[in-house]
Amino acid sequence: MQNLLWSIAGKVVSMLSGLLVGIIVARYLGPEHYGLLNYVISYVFLFMTFASFGLDAIEIREEARQQVPYTTVIGTAFGLKAAFGLLFMVLVIATSWAMEADGYTTLLVAIYSLTIVLNSFSVVRNYFTAIVKNKYIVQAEISRTLIGIVIKIALLLMHASLTWFLAAYMFDFLLLASGYCISYRSQIGSMRQWRFDPEYARFLLRESFPLLLTNAAVIVYQRIDQVMIGQMIDNRSVGYFAVASRFVELLAFIPIMLAQTITPVLVRIREEDSHNHTNRYSAKSQQFMNLSLWLSIFISAVTSAIAYWLIRYTFGTAYLPAVAVLQIMAFKTASVALSNTAGTMLVTEGLQRFAILRDGFGCIVCVALNYILLPRYGIVAAAFVAIASNVAAGYLADAFIPAYRHLFVSQTKALLFGWHDIIHLKSVIANK
Repeated sequence: MQNLLWSIAGKVVSMLSGLLVGIIVARYLGPEHYGLLNYVISYVFLFMTFASFGLDAIEIREEARQQVPYTTVIGTAFGLKAAFGLLFMVLVIATSWAMEADGYTTLLVAIYSLTIVLNSFSVVRNYFTAIVKNKYIVQAEISRTLIGIVIKIALLLMHASLTWFLAAYMFDFLLLASGYCISYRSQIGSMRQWRFDPEYARFLLRESFPLLLTNAAVIVYQRIDQVMIGQMIDNRSVGYFAVASRFVELLAFIPIMLAQTITPVLVRIREEDSHNHTNRYSAKSQQFMNLSLWLSIFISAVTSAIAYWLIRYTFGTAYLPAVAVLQIMAFKTASVALSNTAGTMLVTEGLQRFAILRDGFGCIVCVALNYILLPRYGIVAAAFVAIASNVAAGYLADAFIPAYRHLFVSQTKALLFGWHDIIHLKSVIANK
């Protein structure tokens, strides 16, 4: 429980501070420069996903199994991530140079691309997660967040340029890598004991490749919208879209956190069903889906209704064109809830091997619809597409994948009748 509380605390601090810093930086830079900042970050982030090669989950699994010395697991994973990081750092700069007529944008991409290599130190975070000692990495992350806020406020007082602000965002990764290393040395030992094993590296690559495909598809349909807006419209539009996205990311944390909290409960109930020949799992998973979805729909509706005041009194009047985007994108929270609850069930039931089909479908829908609709309807279209791609991946795809068809049925029941559990919430909780 303490480990879970530290994880939640770290996530909450990170998201709230991210919103606060985003507001401060956005008001200072203005829509166009803030849009360029977010375009660069999103562009580099796409390459960072490939550089990670899906290794995180496999690394945590192998360290938890303890079948191979942890120094070999960490050392091999770090070596692979560092090598891929250098490769994709070169690729992100080269592609930006080839695509961008503006040399300044490529300069910013080059500066921020250092984060791809620095992300290699996430191996330390993964190890602490595997041994259930999140406290130390969360402390490092909170320290990084607070120092980062101070640096950005100092830049604001110094009237620094966009270049310095982007360098500060890159420096956040350096601070975090340093914090991870300090935590590792103080709690575990010397990093000089890490050992790269070529044979084990081949094993990790084989195991992680399917996850790379899944993670890449998810990241593409979740983050490529800002890149496409920057390429097909302009940086100012990216700024407006990024402002709306800030609030949506904060809201989406609620169903994601619910899913993470309920997963161990569903796993336990399913195991009890197999031992006692009962069928409580089906009812409880349906209740979880109903509550998560309709709570998210309520939150989405409220956020949509107060979107004007949210943006007017946080980011300021310069960002009022983002109001229409937020009014639509607020309902992405509900689509995240619908997708995540089904995702929790498929992991609980051991059906995650087909997840690439869901996420690949969402990726195709996202890119295709943005390509068709963005030039005609602008960022309002991107807001609708963000929801549509989530629904496509997390709901519609389940109807076409035989192993997931029961999830589609449960999701449809939640959409049509799930509100009953909200009305009778007290009796649902009492009957847990």
